[in-house]
Amino acid sequence: MLQFSKQVNFVLIVLFISISAFSKTTIFVNQVGFDPKSPKIAIIEYYNDHLNSNFEIVDADSGKTLFTAKIGKAESINDWNLGNFYYKADFSSFQKPGNYKVTLKIVDQVYTSARFSIEENILAKRTISSIVHYYNKQRANTPEELEADKNMLLFGSTKKVDVHGGWCDASGDVSKYFSHLAYANFVSPQQTPLVTWSLINTSEAIPKKLTQWKIKDSLDNEAIWGADYMMRCLSDEDYFYMIVFSYFDKNPAARRIVGLKANSVTTDEYQSAFREGAGMAIASLARISKWNKSGDFTSKQYLEGAKRAYEHLLINNIKYDDDGKENIIDDYCALMASTELWIATNDNFYKEEARKRAHKLESRMTDKGWFRSNDGNRPFWHAADAGLPIVALTRYLKKETDDKEIASAKNVIKKALEYNLAVTNNVTNPFGYARQSFLFNDKIQDGFFIPHDNETGWWWQGENARLASLATAAVEGGKSISIQKNSDTKKSLDLYTSQQLSWILGCNPYSMCFLYKFGEKNVPYMHSNYGHGSEKGGISNGITGKDGNGDGSGIDFKTEDKGNEWRWTEQWIPHSAWFLQAITATVEP
Repeated sequence: MLQFSKQVNFVLIVLFISISAFSKTTIFVNQVGFDPKSPKIAIIEYYNDHLNSNFEIVDADSGKTLFTAKIGKAESINDWNLGNFYYKADFSSFQKPGNYKVTLKIVDQVYTSARFSIEENILAKRTISSIVHYYNKQRANTPEELEADKNMLLFGSTKKVDVHGGWCDASGDVSKYFSHLAYANFVSPQQTPLVTWSLINTSEAIPKKLTQWKIKDSLDNEAIWGADYMMRCLSDEDYFYMIVFSYFDKNPAARRIVGLKANSVTTDEYQSAFREGAGMAIASLARISKWNKSGDFTSKQYLEGAKRAYEHLLINNIKYDDDGKENIIDDYCALMASTELWIATNDNFYKEEARKRAHKLESRMTDKGWFRSNDGNRPFWHAADAGLPIVALTRYLKKETDDKEIASAKNVIKKALEYNLAVTNNVTNPFGYARQSFLFNDKIQDGFFIPHDNETGWWWQGENARLASLATAAVEGGKSISIQKNSDTKKSLDLYTSQQLSWILGCNPYSMCFLYKFGEKNVPYMHSNYGHGSEKGGISNGITGKDGNGDGSGIDFKTEDKGNEWRWTEQWIPHSAWFLQAITATVEP
């Protein structure tokens, strides 16, 4: 009988090993690390829903087990149709600093995660210097670029201007954009101006830490580099030139100042509206003017430039908006502009302007908790800047002192945060991926990824910036409405923040760490003209809905796709800018 029993056990083990050989068991984890007190969740992928096991946290070097806990229940994400089950491995209560791996033993097979660390302020401490390095390498400062950009021709004109400086937009695109989807009206991303404002924000938010980490001077220099470029892009007529476009041509002489329509059709509509980068540019120039530091321009010139541009847009903004109507993007970008001018000048005129824009955001808030983008029923969603309405309101609250105005803005933030949590958690979602509402075929629906059929006609990547912007909104929004430290809402926002950042850093179904040269698995290198390309500290576009699904349902990620893999693998400057804001927000100054 004993012999028979051994034979049965042997057969079961062989059967298990055979099944395992043809199925995938993977542990997904943030491949950089966690703050000791932050939520910490790894995700185990398994082929069936019968797994009932413990997981362990082991020292990455010695292999010694330091923490053991039971895995969560099986969860399946029907929308992604990946055919596997996911189990949470929650080790939030384990706070000891060190280097670790998550392990799981099934019969005699041991599965191991990527290596990660637990350390105070780990993300900011370990990655900000690389993010600054990334922007430094993205500078459009090669001899070819400088020569061309100092004598740049305006599209449809014989006029030439000096717009040298700034940053190349992406690892596959050496053009320079304030915003590049103006024609789509509702999807305009903030690019160069957002990078500049993000650098300024980090410098002001955690100066002592940056000095301690010996990175403040280089970060400040990068911010001033961005401000100087925007000053050169401020025309004699007081509008900002929107785009220096390369036409994807290796010849630098092909570069022009342009406006863009669909399919890269170029025009002379190169004047930036608030939503087309000008709002964030004004905000950046006004904010950096308080540093009393000079680059190629003085602090006084930065402030005067911001005031000139703002005054110009009060008269001309609608003319520059492609559809002739302001929408929510004008509102939150103009709120940032007027708020920074109010902070820089203490002028009541800008106070009233900021309040006007804050009220407009309030009027766009629905009883569901999402913002209306327009005067109709289009929910606000954004491929990159989804968190910016909340971030703009939190910045406004830094200056506002009127109790009634403060209460109104806080109420809007509170509703928006509650909505972000609700729409993310109203379906099975073990990764905690930030979901949103959108209009598709004239019906409002919720989804994980942005809809592929949208106003742009082709743009449906950029998710990593969206996630980091929402993480920023969760942290800054939570601080601004003074959520109690141990409340359920605070815990939910902390978890939401941690899971967005963890997704970017490798806790996703492809085990891909999108922060280049960090973690164990990165996207392939991408090269560009003039020696530019992928750099340490850059972040790629990331995972999307399934290619071909108009509503963004399903899931997709490709490192090879007959030349179209850039949609997932290309580094883009807003990703690292929003990531920088998010990790800055998590640091205790």
